[in-house]
Amino acid sequence: MLGKVHSMGVYGIEAYPVEVEVYVTRSALPRATLVGLPDASVKESIDRVRAALRSSGYYLPTIAATVNLAPADRRKEGPAFELPIALGLLQATDSLRLKTDGRYVVVGELALDGRVRPVNGCLSMALHARERGFDGLIVPMDNAREAGVVEGLDVIPVSHLTEAVGFLTGSQQLKPVRLDVDRIFREARTYDVDLSEVQGQHHVKRAIEVAAAGAHNILMIGPPGAGKSMLAQRLCTILPNLTLDESIETTMVYSVSGLLQPGTSLMAVRPFRSPHHSVSIAGLVGGGTHPKPGEISLAHHGVLFLDELPEFGHSALESLRQPVEDGHITISRVNMTVTYPAEFMLVAAMNPCPCGHYTDPRRQCRCTPRQIQSYRRRISGPLLDRIDIHVDVPPLEYRDLATSRPAEPSDAIRERVVEARRRQLDRFAGVGFFANSRMERRHVRRYCQLDDDGRLLLRQAMDALGFSARAYDKILKVARTIADLEGSDGIQAHHVSEAINYRTLDRRLE
Repeated sequence: MLGKVHSMGVYGIEAYPVEVEVYVTRSALPRATLVGLPDASVKESIDRVRAALRSSGYYLPTIAATVNLAPADRRKEGPAFELPIALGLLQATDSLRLKTDGRYVVVGELALDGRVRPVNGCLSMALHARERGFDGLIVPMDNAREAGVVEGLDVIPVSHLTEAVGFLTGSQQLKPVRLDVDRIFREARTYDVDLSEVQGQHHVKRAIEVAAAGAHNILMIGPPGAGKSMLAQRLCTILPNLTLDESIETTMVYSVSGLLQPGTSLMAVRPFRSPHHSVSIAGLVGGGTHPKPGEISLAHHGVLFLDELPEFGHSALESLRQPVEDGHITISRVNMTVTYPAEFMLVAAMNPCPCGHYTDPRRQCRCTPRQIQSYRRRISGPLLDRIDIHVDVPPLEYRDLATSRPAEPSDAIRERVVEARRRQLDRFAGVGFFANSRMERRHVRRYCQLDDDGRLLLRQAMDALGFSARAYDKILKVARTIADLEGSDGIQAHHVSEAINYRTLDRRLE
């Protein structure tokens, strides 16, 4: 006899339909064969399924079973097919009649006692189930809130195999999950840190505000203990709040990576990722035998912070060039090609020299000019091309640490950033991007016109400081953002002057 149950797998961050077909015949010796390109974890499923069925009180006669996971040309990974395989076996052996199996997608891992454990990628599955017109999705209880944010789809949570059987046979009523997305955002959209906690460093905070307003990548150069990491950790608090679409995309990445906390529905705050400088290329951009998202994808719609930038491996840093430019990363293997989103702000920090004290007036630097040059040149020109703002972070003075005057909170800064972003959205409507940092040269010529004073100032800076052509475009982009923060339609000389101050490495190395 034949049993069929609809399920889903995940490829990259996108779900695809899988039909679980189970064919059984009487046999003197029990055996089971899984076909349809299952990986090792799927092949092990049949033993867990048998134990779960027996523990749940379901008797299976001595049979030979063939389980096909269609389509057969796509590799199946993970334990999400165990619950549908169990239901298919019961259906094929005529142990039960599933009344509504054709209208529901079923996913879930089975414990040996029949409990249903959570699986990765349930949000992607719920979105795809709705697109394909299914009535509902049966998911593990721990995945219910994640999948329940998808409107127009009944998400049925089950905690045990018997509950799934009872619901599909009509003998047990289970209520679908209903979530208030607006309430989720209101309650979860909070940060544990605030920019007001950083004393002093007013010009660096200003640079971070400019970076946030224009989605510019930023590099901070300063001695140890100057506050570079604290500033980077608080950048997310001044970025515009996540939209629902951005939240869903980010949650999908974390869900397929298995990093979404149990019971979490949506990620309501922008992610902040800070990998150690020993991270591998696969860990940074994604990869592996079966490709998984890397740190750049986990920072999607958030901030990727690279502390001690010159200490990262050369190959790892060079692998950032394409995703920083394109906003996604494509990982190719012999039998698959996977694309993950990677739209993030790059925030980097480094010491001014190997010992860290080159710019510290209170400590003596023991590095030679050649050592300093060699240290800084670990960052390649093409990668530096993709960083719009370089800012010095000096050591803190006692008066900054001892002051009792409260610093400006993140909420106040975020209001200015949001208003500047709104101006950019209006300006670039229909162009295909949303922020000044995404402008190409033709857009710079169109949207970054200078007055006579601004042109004179920029020409003098180019001649006196030896700025390159790449620095010229970066200055104009940043000046455009500074003007947006000020609410100015045109770029004026003082906007250009401030932007010139954010090209530290160009002045010293070129």
